[in-house]
Amino acid sequence: MNVSALNTGINGINQGLGNMRRNASAIAQAINNSTGNSAAERPVEVTSALVNLKLDTLQVQASAKVVETVHEIIGSLLDVTA
Repeated sequence: MNVSALNTGINGINQGLGNMRRNASAIAQAINNSTGNSAAERPVEVTSALVNLKLDTLQVQASAKVVETVHEIIGSLLDVTA
Protein backbone atom coordinates (compact mmCIF):
# COMPACT_ATOMS: atom_id res chain seq x y z
CA MET A 1 0.00 0.00 0.00
CA ASN A 2 1.47 3.32 -1.09
CA VAL A 3 0.09 6.36 0.67
CA SER A 4 1.71 9.52 -0.69
CA ALA A 5 0.74 11.63 2.35
CA LEU A 6 2.43 9.09 4.62
CA ASN A 7 5.56 9.15 2.46
CA THR A 8 5.54 12.94 2.50
CA GLY A 9 5.28 12.98 6.28
CA ILE A 10 8.10 10.48 6.72
CA ASN A 11 10.30 12.33 4.23
CA GLY A 12 9.61 15.58 6.11
CA ILE A 13 10.65 13.97 9.39
CA ASN A 14 13.84 12.59 7.85
CA GLN A 15 14.71 15.91 6.23
CA GLY A 16 14.04 17.82 9.45
CA LEU A 17 16.20 15.44 11.48
CA GLY A 18 19.02 15.72 8.96
CA ASN A 19 18.83 19.51 9.08
CA MET A 20 18.78 19.38 12.89
CA ARG A 21 22.00 17.35 12.87
CA ARG A 22 23.62 19.83 10.49
CA ASN A 23 22.58 22.85 12.56
CA ALA A 24 23.59 21.25 15.84
CA SER A 25 26.99 20.55 14.32
CA ALA A 26 27.24 24.17 13.13
CA ILE A 27 26.45 25.38 16.65
CA ALA A 28 29.10 23.12 18.16
CA GLN A 29 31.68 24.17 15.60
CA ALA A 30 30.94 27.88 16.06
CA ILE A 31 31.31 27.57 19.81
CA ASN A 32 34.41 25.38 19.75
CA ASN A 33 36.13 27.03 16.80
CA SER A 34 38.89 29.22 18.12
CA THR A 35 40.56 29.91 14.75
CA GLY A 36 39.31 31.38 11.52
CA ASN A 37 36.40 33.36 12.96
CA SER A 38 36.54 36.44 15.05
CA ALA A 39 34.61 36.50 18.30
CA ALA A 40 32.23 39.04 16.74
CA GLU A 41 31.19 36.60 13.97
CA ARG A 42 30.49 33.62 16.25
CA PRO A 43 27.28 34.96 17.83
CA VAL A 44 25.80 35.54 14.37
CA GLU A 45 26.63 31.98 13.29
CA VAL A 46 25.23 30.52 16.51
CA THR A 47 22.09 32.65 16.33
CA SER A 48 21.42 31.66 12.74
CA ALA A 49 21.96 27.97 13.51
CA LEU A 50 19.69 28.19 16.59
CA VAL A 51 16.90 29.79 14.56
CA ASN A 52 17.28 27.11 11.89
CA LEU A 53 17.27 24.44 14.60
CA LYS A 54 13.92 25.76 15.86
CA LEU A 55 12.54 25.74 12.30
CA ASP A 56 13.73 22.16 11.88
CA THR A 57 11.97 21.21 15.12
CA LEU A 58 8.73 22.71 13.82
CA GLN A 59 9.16 20.84 10.53
CA VAL A 60 9.58 17.52 12.33
CA GLN A 61 6.54 18.23 14.52
CA ALA A 62 4.39 19.17 11.52
CA SER A 63 5.52 16.12 9.57
CA ALA A 64 4.80 13.88 12.55
CA LYS A 65 1.30 15.36 12.69
CA VAL A 66 0.84 14.44 9.01
CA VAL A 67 1.88 10.85 9.76
CA GLU A 68 -0.45 10.77 12.78
CA THR A 69 -3.37 12.08 10.72
CA VAL A 70 -2.77 9.53 7.95
CA HIS A 71 -2.67 6.80 10.59
CA GLU A 72 -6.01 7.96 12.00
CA ILE A 73 -7.61 8.18 8.55
CA ILE A 74 -6.44 4.72 7.58
CA GLY A 75 -7.75 3.39 10.89
CA SER A 76 -11.11 5.04 10.29
CA LEU A 77 -11.31 3.62 6.78
CA LEU A 78 -10.52 0.15 8.07
CA ASP A 79 -13.21 0.51 10.75
CA VAL A 80 -15.77 1.52 8.12
CA THR A 81 -14.93 -1.37 5.80
CA ALA A 82 -14.82 -3.96 8.59
